[in-house]
Order: sequence, then structure tokens, then C-alpha cells
Amino acid sequence: MTHATRDSTPPAETAPAETRWTPVAVMALAMLMVTLELSLSSVTLPAIGADLGVGTSATQWVLLAYALPTAALAIPAGRWTDRVDLRAVFLFSVPAIGLTSVLAAAAPNLPVLLAARVLQGVAGALAVAVYLPVVAAVVRPEQRGRAMGYIATIMPIGSMGGSSLGGIVADAYGWRPVMLMKVPVLILVIWLGARHIPSTGGGLSRPDRSLVGDGLVLGGSVTALLVAFDRVEAERPVVAALFAVAAAALALWWTRLRSARPVIGLLRRRAIGLPVLSLLLTGTFVGLSYFLLPFYVADVLHGSAAMTGLAMVFFIGAVAVVSPLSGQLTDRLPGRILGAAGLLLVIGGLLSMLTLGPGSGLFDIGWRLAVIGVGQALFGTPVNASILAAAPPDLVGTSGGVGNTFRTLGFTVGPAAAALAYGLGGGGADGFRVGVATLTLLQVAGLVALLASGKGSRETRAT
Repeated sequence: MTHATRDSTPPAETAPAETRWTPVAVMALAMLMVTLELSLSSVTLPAIGADLGVGTSATQWVLLAYALPTAALAIPAGRWTDRVDLRAVFLFSVPAIGLTSVLAAAAPNLPVLLAARVLQGVAGALAVAVYLPVVAAVVRPEQRGRAMGYIATIMPIGSMGGSSLGGIVADAYGWRPVMLMKVPVLILVIWLGARHIPSTGGGLSRPDRSLVGDGLVLGGSVTALLVAFDRVEAERPVVAALFAVAAAALALWWTRLRSARPVIGLLRRRAIGLPVLSLLLTGTFVGLSYFLLPFYVADVLHGSAAMTGLAMVFFIGAVAVVSPLSGQLTDRLPGRILGAAGLLLVIGGLLSMLTLGPGSGLFDIGWRLAVIGVGQALFGTPVNASILAAAPPDLVGTSGGVGNTFRTLGFTVGPAAAALAYGLGGGGADGFRVGVATLTLLQVAGLVALLASGKGSRETRAT
């Protein structure tokens, strides 16, 4: 077979002689399959509750059971991919997503479904861990922004279309076929990955004790923190506080492990630690769409959930349209400058939300979300490219895992912070404004962290 020679990867210290775009397209499809797990499952929750005879609060764990291992294992999975063969990890994780999807579709009760979702999350964490190492292995440094921009374009378009199709399928045939919708695409992705994902040699070795210890301790800390925020949203402050203390204790324990030293060393690098902090702080913007807007539309505008969903199309469309441009600009401009420009647009879009009134309609909300979407597209690609450029060649997967973990934490903190601010503001229009102001301050903090990160991606790539 000739593809093994064609796609073999050069040493980590050298850049590829030419960019190979087929592996980038394969990774885009693989990342889409991972993100679809949440968007597809979310539309099935009412049907799952009715079919399995469980309440709304219990069905929420269908989402959490997938999200928790995906976030908790991001760093250990990234460390593992730095030691093993990329193609082998890909061909292990992507089929596992398909097999666990079949298990979820056949689940006779909620416990089996949740177990399948946990396994899906583990497989998803491994698939995501391959993303940055593959980009580093097959894309020239001066074209990595463009590659990431293409991936960032495919994901929102596919996720939006998948969610819509999933809702139609769920209404017509129930929730189980929705779990199987992506299997045909997964088969194609596996076939393409076997031909085009680069092999770095070394096979698929079993994780050693340090990685298992990392997974248990760090995973436990991240899981406890995510559950703490979930309990805050559920108005269980005492339970939330207990989980937060457990998360802090486990995190402190992890920092004392010898295996944590490479990760801590990465975070101490100005060009990595501060952009990662910016990812965490700015990821909180999802509190607007996940919490504040639905309540504002329902309680103040007396609109429907469909109105909120249609308004989000403006955001997703803006991200999809601008992401390719963001990728091209990333290859030409310093990452922190382009990212800062994007954050300024996000901040402006959030501040414009404060001018919404009782007579506001779909377009009034939509164009503001579009501004935020443009800003997010301009921010995400250059920041991720900057982290990749600053990562040591032997820690690319670890750097990606760190970024994924902190970004996921931001996505979790955002709705919880928005809910808390909304309640303190008394709900309604006043609570909405307090929530928007809180999220805006977090974006400003993220902007400060990004600007303080030092050299942009262009300078970093040149070193």
C-alpha cells in the first residue's frame, strides 16, 4: 500500500515539506462527529424521558454523562497522544464512537444509556486529542491558521444541520434512530482516516501508571467542578460548595504529582498559559445563549423557544462565514492582535444586548448575535494557532488537551455565572442586564489576559 509511505510523518522537530489537506478534512469530519454528540442528544431529551419513564432532571445527565469524561480526560488523553501513534489512536477512538452510539441506541433503561454515554465521552476525548498533533504533522506552520479555520467552518454548519435533522427524525421515529444517524458518516471517516491520517510510529501502547493517575485525579477534579456548577444552576448551593471543595482538593493533589510537571511547565509559559486563561474566561460567553436569552425571550418578550433557536442561526451563520477568513488572517497577523480584535467585537455585541427592550424582535437579537459570532470566529482560530505554535514539539497533544479542558470549563462556568447574576438582579429585564454585564466583564478579563500573553503567533512561529 502506498499511502503508508505518503502519509508517514517527519520527525516532530521538522515541519512537513508540504501541506496535506486531506487529513485536515478527515479531522474536520471527526471533530464534527464529536460535537454532534451533544447537539443531537439535546433534541432527544424529551423523547428519552417519555420512553424510559424518567423526569427532566434525570435526562439532563444524558448530556452530562458525555460532557464530563470529554472534559476530564482531555489533558491525560493529550499526554497519551504525544507518546503513541496518531493513526492508531484515531482508528481506536472513532470506531469506539460508533460502537458506543449503537450501544446507546439499544439501551433498555437510563443506567445503560448513561454508561454508553460515558464511554462515548471517553472515545470523544481521545478523538479530540488527535486534532492538534495531526494539524502539526501535516500542515506547514504558515498555513495552520487556514487549516483550523476550515475545521471551525465545518463544525458549526454540520452541527446546525445535524440538530435540525435530528429533531425531525426524533419527532418521526423516536430518539433511538437519532443516536445512529452519524454511523454512516463515521464509517466513511474511519476509511479515510486509515488512508490519510499520518502514522507517527510506536503503535498503541497501554497508558502507564502516571497517565492513569492523571486521569483519575485530574479527571475527578474537573468532574467535581463541573458538577458543582451544575448544582449551582439547580439552586443547590450547599451541594455545589461541597463539590467545589472536592475539586480544589483534587486539583491541589494533582499539582503535587510528578506527572503534572510537564503540564504545569506549559501553563507557566507566557505564550501558552495566558491564552489558555483567555479561552477559559471568554468561553463564558455561552451563558448568553444557554441561559440569559431563553429566559429573556420567554419572560420579557413573551416569545417562544423557536424564536431563540432562530436567533442562534445568526450566530452560527456568522461563525461559519467568517471562520475561513479568520484562518487566512491568522497566517498573516499576530495571533493576539487578531484575537483581541475579535474579543472587542464580542464585547461590543454583548454591550449592545443591554439596549434590547420589550418591543425587540428576532432581527434585533439576531444581528447582535451575529456580531458576537464574527468576534468569536476572529478570536478562536488565532488563539488556538498561537498555542500550537508555542507548544514544544513533544507536547503538542498535551497543549491541545490543556486548551480543551479550560475551554470546556469556560463553557460550564458561563451558564452558572449567568444564572447567578440573573437571580441576583431579580430576574426579568434587570436580571438579564446584570447577567450580560457579568459576562462582559469576564470577556474584558479574557482580553487583558490575551494582550498580556506577549508575542503573537507570527513571532512565535519564527522562533
